[in-house]
Amino acid sequence: MIRLLLGALLWVCASISWAQVLDFSEAETRAILRHGPWPSPWSPDPTNRVSGNPAAIELGERLFFEPRLSPSGKVLCATCHAPFRGWQDGRARAFGLAETDRNTQSLFNVRNNRWFGWDGAGDSLWAQSVRPILEAREMGGSQAEAAALIRRDPELSCRFEKTFGAPPPADDEGVFAGIGKALAAFQETIVSGRTPFDDFRDALEKGDRQAAARYPLAAQRGLKLFVGRGNCSACHFGPAFTNGEFHDTGVPFFLKGGADPGRHGGLKKLQANAFNLLGAHNDDRSGSSAVKTRQVAIEHRNFGEFKVPSLRNVAQTAPYMHNGSLATLAEVVRHYSEINPDRLHAEGESLLKPLHLSAGEAADLVAFLESLSETSSALPPRLPSTACR
Repeated sequence: MIRLLLGALLWVCASISWAQVLDFSEAETRAILRHGPWPSPWSPDPTNRVSGNPAAIELGERLFFEPRLSPSGKVLCATCHAPFRGWQDGRARAFGLAETDRNTQSLFNVRNNRWFGWDGAGDSLWAQSVRPILEAREMGGSQAEAAALIRRDPELSCRFEKTFGAPPPADDEGVFAGIGKALAAFQETIVSGRTPFDDFRDALEKGDRQAAARYPLAAQRGLKLFVGRGNCSACHFGPAFTNGEFHDTGVPFFLKGGADPGRHGGLKKLQANAFNLLGAHNDDRSGSSAVKTRQVAIEHRNFGEFKVPSLRNVAQTAPYMHNGSLATLAEVVRHYSEINPDRLHAEGESLLKPLHLSAGEAADLVAFLESLSETSSALPPRLPSTACR
């Protein structure tokens, strides 16, 4: 009798578990599987010869938390990219020496980017890493001051030599490029961990319905919307949940006394940047990495376009959008549910249409987005600090 009762109980439990997995179509399953596996394989950046170099990572970490890169001594990279705030600052708009026009983007998985910054003005992580040092409202520094700091500080100078195999050169621009490459090497280590979605995705791939059933039903329903009627995965594509490109999302780009040109202005900055991949500091001598920069062209439709952010750890990086105008994920979902197509570029963004989600559907989509965040975010693994000499 006891065996019969136990068998019946196990059958009931198994039936409940199986009932907790929604019926995903073959097309939906294929779309879901394209969002993994995670973490994605790591490979060094060919444009940065110290990518993955332990000495460069250690130098980059020291520089990331170095306030002297700002002449004021009051601002450091971690001012806006605080580790305990999801590698951003929690503000609507970044504030260094003064408030800027845009929201601080998180550094989670920044190594996966193709373009950098909301406007794509950087074509490499190392070029993007030195941009805030020169911005008057951010760190307010200069190439000469940053290079002088590296040369006069015995510890930094020694670590620069360990990293690049030679003392800091007399050429300020060369030292500044080295600062960017060390900062980039450190930021490449900032990788988000696995999430409830990843466990569900992998369970689907393996056909393990019992494991898949651990994923909340609300998140499953939100996932159906994400890859189905919502068409969200058209832009938030792949393991990092971004296509890495630029779109008009219907968020106003007006500023006091003007407008934020977005990608249109970013391309102008990119082309004028001495540190772009067409310049002398690109370590990829094959030239293949610079093809994207050589071929990109400024078009009228680029005005008001901003980069599609990754959705990994999105629950930890509020507020949202390029100007930080949406405070919660619920507000983001409402924005896309009620978007006005007349606000979008006439020549683009036909993908975006008002979804007219019910309250329950909106809550399900938020539940799915929350499932893209790891339960706790650890700092990058620390390398043992080594004496320079």
